[in-house]
Amino acid sequence: MNTATFNIAAVERDTGLSKDVLRMWERRYGFPVPSRDNNGERCYPADQVDRLRQIKRLMDLGHRPGKLIATPQEELGALTSRRSKSAVVGFSANDGELGELLALIKQHDAAAYQQAMQQRLARQGLQRFVQDTVSPLTRQVGDNWEDGSFEVFEEHLFTELTKRLLRQAIATLPGGPRGPRVLLTSVPEEPHVLGLLMVEALFALEGAECIPLGTQMPLLEIGRAAEAHQADIVALSFSLAFPQRQIPGLLQQLRLVLPEKTALWAGGGGVARIARTGDAELITTLDDALAALTAWRERHA
Repeated sequence: MNTATFNIAAVERDTGLSKDVLRMWERRYGFPVPSRDNNGERCYPADQVDRLRQIKRLMDLGHRPGKLIATPQEELGALTSRRSKSAVVGFSANDGELGELLALIKQHDAAAYQQAMQQRLARQGLQRFVQDTVSPLTRQVGDNWEDGSFEVFEEHLFTELTKRLLRQAIATLPGGPRGPRVLLTSVPEEPHVLGLLMVEALFALEGAECIPLGTQMPLLEIGRAAEAHQADIVALSFSLAFPQRQIPGLLQQLRLVLPEKTALWAGGGGVARIARTGDAELITTLDDALAALTAWRERHA
């Protein structure tokens, strides 16, 4: 790993920093400091890629890049460790089983994690499982990723195993006439899908017809899909990692391309600190999502 190098396209994918930003920082701040391969292309060592990932993580929390780049590595590590490294089981005092579940992810024991989650689903039922297990686990994993106590691959392992379980549970729900028709997706550059799956599970249990489109849909395609499916509601998910300052503008743009009768809902941790907007209904908790569904039905009875 210490001798590995990555080209600029790989660094862009791995860190979320565009090629233009990487080149601009190199000129303006003198970091990163890539070498050149035989073709004259930039090559970035692994330690610089790790530092760039740290900087991007802190930028998403509101820090300025120029100051971060000038910060010594030890201080940068302290900034990313705002919570204790033991936060992986940080809520174990309230629910020891949740802490144990995350410990299985840290131990990289996928089979044991999946078995424990399946047992918890059978014991709790799907609604309580989503609200009392998956939701707090997802928040804690996000916290652990922010403070550096979860590696990226560990966050991905948690996400993939949990996604698989939720999709299997949703697939077993009974069919039949359903309503309203809810289209679930996210905007470009928002790859997180667990929030959408949690809402889909709860809405399907309540008898809604859910149309999952996955993540990162272009706005015009969301508008076309809403019209094609005659969607009553378009529900978007924004994670804490999504730049909050971009959300109001995206909602305004999307509202313009949606059919007039289609409601627009935006949920997730990313909208928690956004001022109310006339373009969309903002939903910050799963309970709020269920309340919004009930209110929609009452208005359209």
